[in-house]
Amino acid sequence: MGLFDLAALIQRGAFPRGLSVCSICQAWPAQAICSACIERFAQPLARCPICALPGFAHPCPSCCASPPAWDQALCAVDYSFPWDACVARLKFTGDSASAADLAHVMQHAPGVEPALEWADAVLPMPLSRERLRERGFNQALELARHLSPGKTIRDALLRIRHTPTQASLPRAERLGNLIGTMVVHPAHANALHRRRVVLIDDVMTTGSSLQTAALALRQVGVQHITAVVFARTDTPPLAPDTVRSSVADNPHHVSHRLGSP
Repeated sequence: MGLFDLAALIQRGAFPRGLSVCSICQAWPAQAICSACIERFAQPLARCPICALPGFAHPCPSCCASPPAWDQALCAVDYSFPWDACVARLKFTGDSASAADLAHVMQHAPGVEPALEWADAVLPMPLSRERLRERGFNQALELARHLSPGKTIRDALLRIRHTPTQASLPRAERLGNLIGTMVVHPAHANALHRRRVVLIDDVMTTGSSLQTAALALRQVGVQHITAVVFARTDTPPLAPDTVRSSVADNPHHVSHRLGSP
């Protein structure tokens, strides 16, 4: 019997609960992501405390020159082997159960547990209705539920316009792709005023999605925003001032004051 056959039997419940094959090294019996792989591939790195870009013990030049709309960013791992495959399995194969394993890695990353404890609310990055229908679930919501089930508000942020995936777009087009796409649900606007929130997402590349969400939260007076992501690329952030001015000047931007979409 091969390891993949064994994994299939375990998933079907043919073995006692708790036995599993590590999805990275294929060790058995083990956790779905074993402690040896976490220790090997998830070692903490020096990161910019604002955008989590690797290689900086202090705020990176981009964040010093033009800080984003959020206050702090925390990240568990680089978006590289073997974690890129773990993210793909979560997002594109319908394996929503693997969110628990990624959340476990996130929770033990430096600074994440204190940020979750300090926060008043934990907000997943939203998907459009079309993307949610296509995928079947919101991977950011699944991560948030495992990280902080009692504080997670699933629909505080709404994505009101469907757009091409960010990964499919050139870097320079990512900001324009998101203008006017996210708002705070009116039912939660007052409750979030002057509160501390944690924004949850799976991957951060340029930060344009998080920036769009953070700007919407600032509109309703959110006091402090910490972005927590599972993986971060080594792509420098786009200039946040460009986003801020673009959103403010764009006539199609929808404020939370206009009510539910």
